[in-house]
Amino acid sequence: MKRNFLFSWYQTPRGKLLKELETEYLQRAITVSCQQTVLQIGGLGWENDFIDCTLYKFYTILDAKNLGSPLARKIQAKAFRLPLKCASVDMVIVPHLLEFDTSRFQTMREIERVLKPEGVILMMNFNPWSIWIRYQFLWELKLTDSWRGHFISHARMMDWLKLLNFEVTVSSSFYLDEIKTKHGKAVRTAGSFTATAYAIKAIKRRYNLIPLSPVTQTDQPRLMTTSLASTSTPQINHD
Repeated sequence: MKRNFLFSWYQTPRGKLLKELETEYLQRAITVSCQQTVLQIGGLGWENDFIDCTLYKFYTILDAKNLGSPLARKIQAKAFRLPLKCASVDMVIVPHLLEFDTSRFQTMREIERVLKPEGVILMMNFNPWSIWIRYQFLWELKLTDSWRGHFISHARMMDWLKLLNFEVTVSSSFYLDEIKTKHGKAVRTAGSFTATAYAIKAIKRRYNLIPLSPVTQTDQPRLMTTSLASTSTPQINHD
C-alpha cells in the first residue's frame, strides 16, 4: 500500500512533533559501529536528521520508489523480496512500513533471513488505538479511497517477533510531549489512546539444536565375583 498517509501526517503540527521524537529516538537507538551493515527498509527523506550517511558507509536504504536521503546508498526493490544474502546485515530499520505493506508477513520473514544471528531489528509503527491517528486516517480516506492502511497493534507485533525467534529488549511509546520506554521482557502492555506511535527494538536469536548421539551397546565390564561357599578360610591347628 502507499505510504501517502505517513508523509501527509508528518506535515501536520502533530506529525512534526512526532518526527522530532522519532529523530531523537533513532539517534539513541542506532548503536552499531560505522563498519557494520545497516539496512533501512522504506525511505523517509530526512535520514540525515538521525544518522550521518557519509560516516556510515554501509548504510543502505531500500525503497520501491527509490525514496530516501541522496547521501545514502540505495536499492530500489520490494521489501518482501530483499535482494540480499542470508545473514548479511547487522541492523534493519523499518520506519512505518509494515502498516502499508500488503505482504508484511513475507517482509518480516525476509528481514529475519537477511539479519545475522544476534542482529538487531528496529521498527516504528503507528498506534492503532490513537484517537488522532484514527481521525487523520479517516480524513485522508475521505479524499481518496485508492489505498488503506492496516495498523498493527503493539501486542500483535510482539507475537510476530516471538514467532520469528526475536527477543524484544526495548519497547518505547511516543507521546507528543515525551517518550516512555520500557527495558527487558516486561514490555507487553495494553494499547494507549494517548500514544501516537511505538517503537520496538529486538535481537535475532539463533538457537542451535545439539544432536544427541544414540547410545551404543558396549561390552559390559567383567566383574570378579567370589562365592562365599567356595571361599576357603585358613585353618589354624592348636596342638
